Amino acid sequence: MSWDEAVMPKLTSNAGGMRSSARHGERAPGAAVTAYERRGAWVVAAHGSYDACSIAPLAHALDAAARKYPKVVLDASGVDFGDSALLNLLILTHQAGNLRVAAPPEQLQRLFEMTGVDTVLEIHETVDAAAVS
Repeated sequence: MSWDEAVMPKLTSNAGGMRSSARHGERAPGAAVTAYERRGAWVVAAHGSYDACSIAPLAHALDAAARKYPKVVLDASGVDFGDSALLNLLILTHQAGNLRVAAPPEQLQRLFEMTGVDTVLEIHETVDAAAVS
């Protein structure tokens, strides 16, 4: 199953017959993604809330990074909320490459612990710690 087949079908909503309008390079409502190089790693910084309707820009950024860079760090410090769509994305990215998660806020830490994802993902307190490990 390709990345898009695994992630993209989950990006629709039946609420009011509307579909998510987020496409590669566009900002989803309530979410933003930036990327930069840090200490030999490619850092994708996520800001805002991530669910099935807002995950597309982050999915595209992590997919592109995992395909191109040997070490990818998700700076999760700016994430206000994440649900199963974010968990699914992180697991898929981890399977596709060398993903590290940096500075997850308390809500994500609890989600990782409750689902056992904290035993699968490499989680660090800071971007610098994730980049050099």
